[in-house]
Amino acid sequence: MASSGTWCCLERQPAAFVTSSVSSPVKFTRDISVTGTSIVLPPKPKSKIKRRHFSALPKPKQQPQLSRSFEKADDFSGKRFCILTAIKPTNLEKEKLRFFKSDYTHNPQFEYANPGLPSVLAKHSNASDRFLKQSIRIMELTLQKYGSYEKFEQATGGSLLSRPRIWSHVRKYMTKEGCLGEIVVHLTEDLLSRASMTVVNGCPTLTINVATAREHWLEGMLRHEIGTHYFRGINNLQQPWNSWMGRRKHELKPNNPTEEGLASIHSVLFRKDPFLWRAALLYYTVYQASHMSFCELFRDIGKFVKDPNTRWDYCVRAKRGWTNTSQPGCFSKDQVYLDGILQILRYRESIDFHLLTALGKVRKPKVWSPHCRSAFSIARPQARLTATALRAETHVHTLYFRVGMRFLYVTTEGENMVLS
Repeated sequence: MASSGTWCCLERQPAAFVTSSVSSPVKFTRDISVTGTSIVLPPKPKSKIKRRHFSALPKPKQQPQLSRSFEKADDFSGKRFCILTAIKPTNLEKEKLRFFKSDYTHNPQFEYANPGLPSVLAKHSNASDRFLKQSIRIMELTLQKYGSYEKFEQATGGSLLSRPRIWSHVRKYMTKEGCLGEIVVHLTEDLLSRASMTVVNGCPTLTINVATAREHWLEGMLRHEIGTHYFRGINNLQQPWNSWMGRRKHELKPNNPTEEGLASIHSVLFRKDPFLWRAALLYYTVYQASHMSFCELFRDIGKFVKDPNTRWDYCVRAKRGWTNTSQPGCFSKDQVYLDGILQILRYRESIDFHLLTALGKVRKPKVWSPHCRSAFSIARPQARLTATALRAETHVHTLYFRVGMRFLYVTTEGENMVLS
């Protein structure tokens, strides 16, 4: 079996043409032709690979152009700076041990490898309270039904998966979406998030946190990382806005909050209970971090989460990038998930979800700019639409009404969304 630091690429399979994965007919936008793939992909490995042995698997051929589509930064500087890697403290485990030994009274003093971090974090230090009431309401109603976060996690997420079962689920999903052999998969326990899709040495790379991989949540995570981030990134390469210069020319705004909102909806879209707990708690934690020290924040979110390890993880995410966590301050990007979800639900009637996936890294504004409309009419993307994208239009409407009728009703009131 592969170790926690093993990198692997699942066996390449021939790409299949996407037709329909739903029982009801799906009409495609006339500007889209759907094919298996339109980029050069790595050849099938010559050696036959055993089902559960991954240590010797070759990586896909490097594709440096992919990094343009998976760039995390929201500015137009063109710098390929991975902020999420840079803001991870280098002394995280040491400070966690000190914090727990102090009976949760020690404010961590984080250290970082990048000396230019403060200037980079400046634009990500302002928390919003726009959806604070919604985030609290989501968590309160979740707790009303399940009693505690731990019971909610067990009831809706199921048991933690072993490494062999994770590989099995990943292989099955990638086979269904026709992308076996295109993505390097890495299992680790050293990740602040549940998973991440990045480009490493030109290769699309999915990193999965085995400590949070649960049987009923794993496929939702794959829809988030592969079904949204990866496929929108691949489709983005076919567009005239596939570079920062192209985005500037066509007056495209940053792809968030649409990108993460769409991915987060895909995470819960087909769950029995599509509660938006994680997005809500991330939003709330960031806001509270902007007004509290680490210790105060840890105690505050205890009203929603009892497990100290889980609370530590959420507090670290909200305080990452900061050195002295005894001071109020936050890393605000985690608010983008709930922000994006609610904006997509608000404009769900006017969103073409097939087109949103096919056009790549674009957001859904109220009005397209003239340059965008012209580019969209000219572009005929060789789009790769996932099974999730093909079913999204119907299910997002379903999710809205389930969310609305069961615990969260979003209404339009000027520029704001409020609970009814």
